[in-house]
Amino acid sequence: MNTFRRGVLLCLLLAGTAGCDRVTKHLAVTTLAGAPERSYLGDTVRLDYHENAGGFLSAGATWQPQTRTVVFQLANAAFLLCSLFIAVRYKWSRFAKVGLVMFLAGGFSNLIDRVAFGSVIDFLTIGVGPFRTGIFNVADVAIVAGVGVLMIEHWRRPLTV
Repeated sequence: MNTFRRGVLLCLLLAGTAGCDRVTKHLAVTTLAGAPERSYLGDTVRLDYHENAGGFLSAGATWQPQTRTVVFQLANAAFLLCSLFIAVRYKWSRFAKVGLVMFLAGGFSNLIDRVAFGSVIDFLTIGVGPFRTGIFNVADVAIVAGVGVLMIEHWRRPLTV
């Protein structure tokens, strides 16, 4: 497959991943906001609307608004742009590029929320009994999956610089 087609496929992956996140967040706002928590599959999956002003597991949610802006918007945007530069600059395997694109799609989608609304919309939690995840969204899944792909690829063969 030529380079152009690979680039188009990676852009489609980025748009599709971010698009799924945007659609699910819109559905969360329109159907879950102000409504009671919903439980599915024997309480394994819960849908509950939350606006997270902080980072992972609401870390930093109580910081001053200016500090949150610098850390969660400006520093995050700089980190994502540097990651994008690395993706373009260095020759990585297709698998590693897929992981990086998933990571970027989730990161940019959450960044859009932070810039537009000052917080990220979260609505999913998974668990069994007392063992539950923190509340998250589709972008968070993309970020974790992308990092997982990059780790697997790194263990298989170190990334070439």
